[in-house]
Amino acid sequence: MELGLQQSLILTQQLVMTPQLQQAIKLLQLSRLELAEMIQQEMEQNPALEEAGVEELSDKNITALESDTPSPEKEVPVKEVTIEEKVRTDMDWENYINEYNSTGRVYTESENTEAPNYEAFTSEKKTLQDHLKWQLMLYGLSEEEERTGHIIIGNLNRDGYLCSDLDEIAKTSGSEIERVEDILSILQTFDPPGVCARDLRETLLIQSQQLGIDNPIITEIINNHLKNIENRNTKKIAKALKISLDDVRAAVKIIQYLEPKPGRKFSTDEPAYITPDIYVYKQGDDFKIVMNDDGLPKLKINQFYKNAITNGRKISKDAKNYLNEKMQSASWLIKSIHQRQKTIYLVMESILKFQKDFFDKGIAYLRPLILKDIAEDIEMHESTISRVTTNKYAHTPQGIYELKYFFNSSIKRVFGEDIASASVQEGS
Repeated sequence: MELGLQQSLILTQQLVMTPQLQQAIKLLQLSRLELAEMIQQEMEQNPALEEAGVEELSDKNITALESDTPSPEKEVPVKEVTIEEKVRTDMDWENYINEYNSTGRVYTESENTEAPNYEAFTSEKKTLQDHLKWQLMLYGLSEEEERTGHIIIGNLNRDGYLCSDLDEIAKTSGSEIERVEDILSILQTFDPPGVCARDLRETLLIQSQQLGIDNPIITEIINNHLKNIENRNTKKIAKALKISLDDVRAAVKIIQYLEPKPGRKFSTDEPAYITPDIYVYKQGDDFKIVMNDDGLPKLKINQFYKNAITNGRKISKDAKNYLNEKMQSASWLIKSIHQRQKTIYLVMESILKFQKDFFDKGIAYLRPLILKDIAEDIEMHESTISRVTTNKYAHTPQGIYELKYFFNSSIKRVFGEDIASASVQEGS
């Protein structure tokens, strides 16, 4: 059999991912903050892209408005207003003089009319280390003991746990290990309860001791059965301690009220606020969907560069190709953003159709829903629905929810229709 090269024609179909299609897919899965950052970056790199401002009235429009303004009517002479002052005979002059001659507070207007800085009225949030150092200074220890206490405090993590060995602290401070343990015991009595512990077991024992909980069952569970609490294996705890399940549940309930992270309330992390992409309002018996475009710049193509090409100005070939490329890129970006907003709206409209009882009555009426249901309803692919519902939030009459929240697996019931898993979890 001879081996050789042959030519043959084969007709096939395949999906080609053009740069424009890749950009549209990328925009779908971006969050609101990421989209705003991407638009800002594109505006800095593409000179043909700019933000559309408020259109000002032209001179012709102003002239037209002035011509439409009706002429004022003939002026009517205004009669001079005269005031006749008469002194009241029943006025208490003594109180009047005492009031206006009093040496009360005098308010003067400052030359600096600017408002004071708001930061001057807000105090800095106290950290866990500052709070413990303040208590350490008030305890009345010696200078060497305070230095060791400061070293211990400096080795606490954000949750209030000691993340260093006592041997290392003893070497650093030059103190004996027994003395370091004594100072650590003192620090463990400070506020917040359970601080300076070396593990979860120790912080729970410290808190139970400070709260005066003298229960051998609770102490035994904390010492030896935290893993069973994590796995919710109360039967194993009851069997090991030879007590009833009710006693175990009562003890576990008390343990659950203890704080596993004592330094949590001194956290300096700023809260992250969610800006919804969609607002769902109830109007009568129906709902209205409004896209949130606040904070997203309205884009348009720069008119100067557009006129430079369409009017046939004399520019070099390289410059013309560059401007054509940039204007095409700007046009595709604007279309992709509009398509993104339209797709999000359609998905939210379909979700509202399937989950209307949830928007009316609450989470107990959440229906089982999968991506395929929405994809078939709006005639799109499931992957597109998945991208649209990622990191997108909706403000509803029931609160703010991520779009993925409305998709739940179903749980079959003996009687009645299937129920969503999120409804069961909330009810439990």
